[in-house]
Amino acid sequence: MPGVETHWPAPAKLNLFLHVTGRRADGYHELQTLFQLIDLADTVTIAVREDGLIERPVGPAGVDPETDLSVRAARALQQATGIRQGATLGLKKRIPMGGGLGGGSSDAATVLLALNELWGCHLPLAELAALGLPLGADVPVFVQGSSAWAEGVGEMLTAVTLPERWYVVLYPGRGVSTREVFQSPELTRNSPLITIRAFFESGGRNDCEGVVRRLAPGVAEALEWLGRSARAHLTGTGSCVFAAFGRAADAERVAAQAPDRWRSFVARGLNTSPVHERLRRRG
Repeated sequence: MPGVETHWPAPAKLNLFLHVTGRRADGYHELQTLFQLIDLADTVTIAVREDGLIERPVGPAGVDPETDLSVRAARALQQATGIRQGATLGLKKRIPMGGGLGGGSSDAATVLLALNELWGCHLPLAELAALGLPLGADVPVFVQGSSAWAEGVGEMLTAVTLPERWYVVLYPGRGVSTREVFQSPELTRNSPLITIRAFFESGGRNDCEGVVRRLAPGVAEALEWLGRSARAHLTGTGSCVFAAFGRAADAERVAAQAPDRWRSFVARGLNTSPVHERLRRRG
């Protein structure tokens, strides 16, 4: 219904491992990773409008609406479908920016999924993911809406069901530039390919960790602190770090002990995106 504001979740993700397996001629990197969706989420508000305008009057400080991925996603869908409706978007951030949790990509994916429904576009998920890929390599996994094994630049996805886990996530207080990490001459770019089975048997690593430790000493400190309680990992190119626990109470106990200079979260792992659950309830 035009003018009615609806509220949509935009979940974060963790990279349970991240191997850089090559570099393409266009400068993008070939990757292998395992995306774990978590219940830490931004909230996207959407009100359909009939004048065709797309605006975002409320959003995170310092992010120009014209460069906001959620606005760009709405305009990409509008252009691809020829829809004449517009939308007023709002964004309440809970996912730290520049933390490697995929917040901007998730916001964009939620806009694509929600407006595809609200505008009555009815594009299949594969087409929405293709629209989202130029906005960010992580957009397709959020469009697909499940935890997934990923290859290519992150767009070749195989849905997986992961065991229930609770995660302590620490944000050391500053973001890390993905571009700077991937441009670093120190980055390993020739990790051998592994199979899903091999990962579950022996695990993996984050090839970006050494570079990020050098660029952001606070990340190294957070990894070392969290590593005293469980195996600690970097997500994506950082700066957030995380550790997995089998019980919520154990995760809560560790998070409560985190130094005040860091933001700490306890998040439950998800196999299905809450956006997809919301769309099913609407249907």
